[in-house]
Amino acid sequence: MTFSEILDRVGSMGPSQYLLVTLLALPVLGIANHNLLQIFTATTPAHYCRPPPNASMGPWVLPLSPNGKPEKCLRFVHLPNGSLPNDTQGATEPCLNGWIYNSTRDTIVTEWDLVCSSNKLKEMAQSIFMAGILIGGPVFGELSDRFGRKPILTWSYLLLAVSGSGAAFSPSLPIYTVFRFLCGCSISGISLSTVILNVEWVPTSVRAISSTSIGYCYTIGQFVLSGLAYVIPQWRWLQLAVSVPFFIFSLLSWWVPESIRWLVLSGKFSKALKTLQRVATFNGKKEEGRKLTIEELKFSLQKDITSTKVKYGLSDLFRVSILRRVTFCLSLTWFSTGFAYYSLAMGVEEFGVNIYILQLIFGAVDIPAKFITILSITYLGRRITQGFILLLAGGAILALIFVPPEMTLMRTALAVFGKGCLSGSFSCLFLYTSELYPTVLRQTGMGISNVWARVGSMIAPLVKITGEIQPYIPNVIFGTMALLGGSTAFFLLETLNRPLPETIEDIQNWHKHAKKTKQESEAEKASQTIPLKTGGSDPS
Repeated sequence: MTFSEILDRVGSMGPSQYLLVTLLALPVLGIANHNLLQIFTATTPAHYCRPPPNASMGPWVLPLSPNGKPEKCLRFVHLPNGSLPNDTQGATEPCLNGWIYNSTRDTIVTEWDLVCSSNKLKEMAQSIFMAGILIGGPVFGELSDRFGRKPILTWSYLLLAVSGSGAAFSPSLPIYTVFRFLCGCSISGISLSTVILNVEWVPTSVRAISSTSIGYCYTIGQFVLSGLAYVIPQWRWLQLAVSVPFFIFSLLSWWVPESIRWLVLSGKFSKALKTLQRVATFNGKKEEGRKLTIEELKFSLQKDITSTKVKYGLSDLFRVSILRRVTFCLSLTWFSTGFAYYSLAMGVEEFGVNIYILQLIFGAVDIPAKFITILSITYLGRRITQGFILLLAGGAILALIFVPPEMTLMRTALAVFGKGCLSGSFSCLFLYTSELYPTVLRQTGMGISNVWARVGSMIAPLVKITGEIQPYIPNVIFGTMALLGGSTAFFLLETLNRPLPETIEDIQNWHKHAKKTKQESEAEKASQTIPLKTGGSDPS
């Protein structure tokens, strides 16, 4: 009896599984809030230099920038008596007395003056948050293997609630960034446990539906964030509002069952049996649960128990030629997707459109984008979908270079299209990556891929700083990387309608078969080529 057959006996998709998916999906709404929170808590409003205390009464005159607009970071030099001397009318100095902000919204930018020479600190804060997600992956992955999926899920909820609330009460930017770093770490723990528990408790036939449902909760979370930000203009209260619900989620996670595979592989057979019996009772199959034995559990997972005795690691991804190619291509594709995605997702205020409305549109575009992606990977294949969707995203980003800032509608349309393509790229990559790596290395391969996506999202805010040199430089870098990632995807194997590879030998044989098929196809085309006749006279 296989483990899936045991799940069928206790109810493979009964009330217990519906409750599980619901409990896993609800917190994903909040994860979207935290990932994109700085769109609203770190907006930079219009600002200009605050007059010196001894400035003479009258209208406050500002120097003009080359484009004819008032300077944001400079003011005219004033004499000790507060007047402007006639011979120094053109002399300017930095904003020595701070800034005045034309905004009713309270943000970390207005509170800690993250403008002018300090504007890079805003992007740095977002990068540190992404660094937390990057580091949290391997840390919580190791802890999850040691202590179980459920405890790590609960503690991750609690850590996000505490660190998010701590960020709301931060007295300074350094303390704020520390708490945001911890928020990022906890999000990795939540994501990892959510994916594993969904895969291991939901039957294969409906796994794609449950995964898509959880993914759409992230999309809905973007709508929720826009509404909360509109209602709550103070950044501290907004930060608190998206963090406090995770205290509740940590309590609700008590109803989430532990992974049976982890319990069995950890030697906790009695607890695994009790968990299955509790699920059977909840699904209305109490008698079936009573009939289960520890011996049946051991037998159903014998292959997994045996595989744990053979240790595969990171080096195996580079030891075999086909795995080297897969790892290199997927790493670049994941990096370019995360890199370009957050360049658009975190750049809402750059397009000159109401940020609340644009964020709603950015969230809404995910719905058709993910649906079209699912259709494409189902009928056209994974490789062609992944390649073209990144090429389209790169083209949209590069096109922004040639559209002037005054054409806000065109720039917004390109950004929305590009963001939709990149959302689809993420959806395709999660499935494609899991199908390319053999079972013995699937977790390692997914982990490496996730790391590169996080590196890309961490570097993206820093690349935006290059816009101070020339405004078009960031889009050149983001667009080029997306094109490079899309081109690389065409060097991967196609997995449509193929069984999952279990061992390294499986993917080697698969590669050899694909190579042989391609050679035979080329030879057949060459044999069908009719040579041109030579030496004949022109009938005319």
